[in-house]
Amino acid sequence: MPVYDWAATALPLLAQTDAAGEIHWGGFGKNILAAVLYTAIGLFFFALAFWVICKVCPFSIRKEIEDDQNTSLAIIIGSVILGIAMIISAAVHG
Repeated sequence: MPVYDWAATALPLLAQTDAAGEIHWGGFGKNILAAVLYTAIGLFFFALAFWVICKVCPFSIRKEIEDDQNTSLAIIIGSVILGIAMIISAAVHG
């Protein structure tokens, strides 16, 4: 039974080297790199938005949502997250 060599099959999809030994990214490799980059940027903006909400509110968000069961505050924070998600997706889509 022959052994499947995944490296010989998968790695040329990500990057290829030319005769001089320089690495050239293939289309699939660029897409993976872009997805990782956009994910990192999106997570940064989500964390930044939540931090701003926590600093602006005069009360503890954790206490209001967990202990006092404030559903309306959770809906507002969810709406902010969805709004940021739509802005980021529009920026990624172009």
